Amino acid sequence: MYYHASATGGIQYLKPQISNHKIPLVYFSLKRENALIYLSNAVEKYCRSTGYVHNGPWHKWASYGFTENGILRLEEYYLNAVEDTYKGVAGYIYSTDIVPDVRKMEEIPYAAVTEQIVRVQNCEYIPDAYAAIMEAVNNGKIVLQKYEDMNERQLQWIRTVIEKEYQENTQHEEYRYFLKAKFMFLHMEGGKE
Repeated sequence: MYYHASATGGIQYLKPQISNHKIPLVYFSLKRENALIYLSNAVEKYCRSTGYVHNGPWHKWASYGFTENGILRLEEYYLNAVEDTYKGVAGYIYSTDIVPDVRKMEEIPYAAVTEQIVRVQNCEYIPDAYAAIMEAVNNGKIVLQKYEDMNERQLQWIRTVIEKEYQENTQHEEYRYFLKAKFMFLHMEGGKE
């Protein structure tokens, strides 16, 4: 089965959209629980909640990796990031077992894409993405790496990555607005502006 997350209800056909790969694609996960993390975008949620006006596509934020066993490992890059991003967010998980011209994404385990329009077979309403993610965590289907449990090496890696992201994304002011709000070291002396 192929799973696709969306904030929009009532979709009967999934149509290719331009995303990070700069070509129109429909993205799928082969695991339902992996699709849950796409029900909310931290950048968009924060900007909208603070009244930040933005026209155009929102920068995508996804802080995750995978364990050696291929289990999704959701990583908090700041305190309470998962709750901030997903709590109170409703959405839909669409699924189908028929995807024309599907191909696996080598760089992301259990992910697949197609350039074709895909007919939806099933739709599951998720009333609270945070509750659904925490249920998957409790069932061992997602590993949650809490910010407060990270060691100094991990925290330094996050700082390095975020500083680089901030510097390299001058064309995404909404993303930089989010980063400055969530990572106070960008305000400190030595934080690269």
